[in-house]
Amino acid sequence: MLDVNHIRKDFPMLSGKKMQGFPLIYFDNAATTFKPQSVIDAVVSYYTDQSVNIHRGDYDLSYQVSQAYEDARETVAKFIRCKSEEVIFTSGASASLNLVAYGWGKKHLKENDVILTTEAEHASNILPWFDTAKATKALIEYIPLETDGQLTLENIRKAMHSRVKVVTLPHISNVLGYIAPIKEIAEVVHEYGAILVVDGAQSVPHIPTDVTDWDVDFLSFSGHKMCAPTGIGVLYGKLDLLKAMDPVTLGGGSNARFDVTGNIIMKNPPFKFESGTPAIEALFGLKAAIDYLSNIGMEEIMNYEHELKQYLVSKIQSFSHITVYNKEALTGIVTFNANGIFAQDAATYISSRGIAVRSGHHCAKILMDEMGTTETLRASLYFYNTKEEIDAFVEVLRDITLEKCVDLFF
Repeated sequence: MLDVNHIRKDFPMLSGKKMQGFPLIYFDNAATTFKPQSVIDAVVSYYTDQSVNIHRGDYDLSYQVSQAYEDARETVAKFIRCKSEEVIFTSGASASLNLVAYGWGKKHLKENDVILTTEAEHASNILPWFDTAKATKALIEYIPLETDGQLTLENIRKAMHSRVKVVTLPHISNVLGYIAPIKEIAEVVHEYGAILVVDGAQSVPHIPTDVTDWDVDFLSFSGHKMCAPTGIGVLYGKLDLLKAMDPVTLGGGSNARFDVTGNIIMKNPPFKFESGTPAIEALFGLKAAIDYLSNIGMEEIMNYEHELKQYLVSKIQSFSHITVYNKEALTGIVTFNANGIFAQDAATYISSRGIAVRSGHHCAKILMDEMGTTETLRASLYFYNTKEEIDAFVEVLRDITLEKCVDLFF
């Protein structure tokens, strides 16, 4: 069992913060997470003790920071179980997914090739493919979801055919929290000679990650969803695929040389994808966050979040005025509605009691149509949340009414 009370002391945002006069209860962890003091210290330490650029300074301090930067790459590689040269630093999962769509997709896809995806995609993992499909005259096709929104291996098999060149999907849905059987999916995808692109924004922060065992081709994730700073993300790619794709930005640090006639010789991966000065302090924060999560244990985090989710669902599933859409999901995401109340109004009322939840379509606009609703509420839990916080949340939901929500605006 996690010592959650001890863990909470590591997070300044959990130390006496209030919202609307109530102790802050934060259930919007799928959007972003709080940062432990060790991550904050890593960022501050860079700015106070090391504040120089990397890789191109011929002096001791720059060399030391460059070494620390590459050590952080090794930490990420160990965390997701790959080679360090397969780790590309980006500004976040959105940038990582765009890099694959434009750097690999636009180079390799051709007319009538198929990009296979789902209707549960976050905008960051479908809009770049829409654009790539237009540019290459490729086609977008969708894997059918089950009535509860789950993605099954059987439906993937039915959707695969010889013209499918890319399959892109979330490991964990940011709306419904279902975990896709990613290793088995990779086997099916590779039987057809296609590549598998995985949006890991909601999985890497919450469950153990092993890209080598899963045999995925690309995987993206963001630091800020796993206790690290904003502005830092990762794209993992198999080395042969990285060598075969183009960068989407050019500039300092990515090229070995260029001449007056426009000839450019790019560096090897990962450096050819990392033009310009990166978010150095954010990467040091990401390393500190991975060290922090690893010390707790990803298995322990996964199991505790599932326990919290089951506890919350068990408390509210009998409420006749609450609809829960993903009771069976094994993650810490609970998606629901208060019947007859617009989700944003319900979220505002919940906020008035000091509790932060997300409302709307969660950047998955197509999925809302499949679910038969225009918007939902989402409570997303993390390892620093407690059952006592859930109890307080349950009492707010127990008494929520349209009249109480409307009264806030008068």
